[in-house]
Amino acid sequence: MNKRSFIKILTGVALAASAIMPISAQELTKVRVGYIADYFGTSMVAIASEQDLWEKHGLDPELKVFTNGPIQVQALGAGSLDFAYIGPGALWLPASGQAKVIAINALGYTDRVIAQPGIESMEDLRGKRVAVPEGTSGDMLLRLALEKAGMTLDDVEVVSMDPSTIVTAFASGQVEGAGIWYPFVDVIRQRVSDLNELSSNEDFFPEVAFPSSFIVSNSKAGDEETIRKMNAVIKEALDYRRDNIDEAVQITADFLGVPIEPLAAEAPQARLPSSEELEQLTADGTVDGWLDVLAGLYVDFGRITDPVPASEFYLSDFYVD
Repeated sequence: MNKRSFIKILTGVALAASAIMPISAQELTKVRVGYIADYFGTSMVAIASEQDLWEKHGLDPELKVFTNGPIQVQALGAGSLDFAYIGPGALWLPASGQAKVIAINALGYTDRVIAQPGIESMEDLRGKRVAVPEGTSGDMLLRLALEKAGMTLDDVEVVSMDPSTIVTAFASGQVEGAGIWYPFVDVIRQRVSDLNELSSNEDFFPEVAFPSSFIVSNSKAGDEETIRKMNAVIKEALDYRRDNIDEAVQITADFLGVPIEPLAAEAPQARLPSSEELEQLTADGTVDGWLDVLAGLYVDFGRITDPVPASEFYLSDFYVD
């Protein structure tokens, strides 16, 4: 065997080895991913981390925790975050062109309008102090519930607070009502056991769906390869969560370092289509319909004036393929 033939054989062996080399030994794509510290806001990243799905699909994530969606969208716009999780209350931001949706997470029923004992209806909140994290799904549910009762925000005294502050304010009686979500509702209930739940997302389904979603910054929206990798992680993690509910709750609790009980109370509060079902619902336009309805509500609420069609802010082709 001459020297040239020997080199060719060695080169062929090296190429074959690289083709079967584990993804961990290859270069991973670095991504900065935001999440919210509740069950549906964390479970995807928790499962992906516990099951080694990031590395499996070629990603090296830097995970950052946030308290709500709007703050994450600010981080996307500032260039300090690539991907994020938002609830339906923050969908007005992609609908106003500030980010792109890459995947649906769940159809949530976690939001509630709650009230102190003795307040039995939305009408009873008239003139009362109602706490809400502005621009979130709790904000949106409060508006819908008031509208259904023939009222508006002007009929109550809205107090803008972050979720953790609402827990303290409600428990101490500083506010009479709140637009908030699980697991915070369950935390508050441990302190005010006889609180009343006046409204839920489920009261408005199917006319209005409340999809939480994963989004990408506008600057990263053209990176098709990375988005497809991210979607691969999301799909596998969501299917695991759907098929292994108890394990998913434990994994999420361990990831957050919190007691399991609040997350276990939150976990059933959603419809959980599989990734295959979401592909079909995306392909037939159902998901676009969910997003367009929410965008229309934000117009009605005065949040935005000229929403971008869902066909333009939902990167559906990347998800279906």
